[in-house]
Amino acid sequence: MVNEEKANNPMREIRVSKLVLNICVGESGDRLQKAAKVLEQLTGQVPVFGKARFTVRSFSIRRNEKISCSVTVRGEKAMQLLEAGLKVKEYELIRKNFSETGNFGFGIAEHIDLGIKYDPSTGIYGMDFYVVLERPGYRVARRRSQKARVGVQHKVTREDSIKWFQTKFEGVVLNKQVSY
Repeated sequence: MVNEEKANNPMREIRVSKLVLNICVGESGDRLQKAAKVLEQLTGQVPVFGKARFTVRSFSIRRNEKISCSVTVRGEKAMQLLEAGLKVKEYELIRKNFSETGNFGFGIAEHIDLGIKYDPSTGIYGMDFYVVLERPGYRVARRRSQKARVGVQHKVTREDSIKWFQTKFEGVVLNKQVSY
């Protein structure tokens, strides 16, 4: 779609803006604190807690009860954690994992696969990885003064992010349907 001259423009290079790690426990209390400890151990950052939006009696959660914790990681640390997470998934993602805006996410079942030593007092937690991709120049949409829109040609699309994933990590994108 983009010609050769535009393709090797340094402003069109795709990079990882941020990586968000999320563990949803579904209840507050001791398990949530242990999950937060796992995230802090993994990233070296203090996690923030997410609250339930509304009461669900079948899950026995109340509105505004803390039920999850997440961490946003940027820079080189984000790339290292993403590499470790993809290694667990064997560099295979499904096409459905990629969003229309060029971001992608996946989940792992056990955090000990990332190289953290198993601790019986903590337990095992699964976690979600969500990767936000961007190009240089996305700051114009976020800055305080003289905000502007990112042009249609400059936005990251699903095809761009799939191509980036396949070249950067030699990953495989499967086209199959997901069975839950």
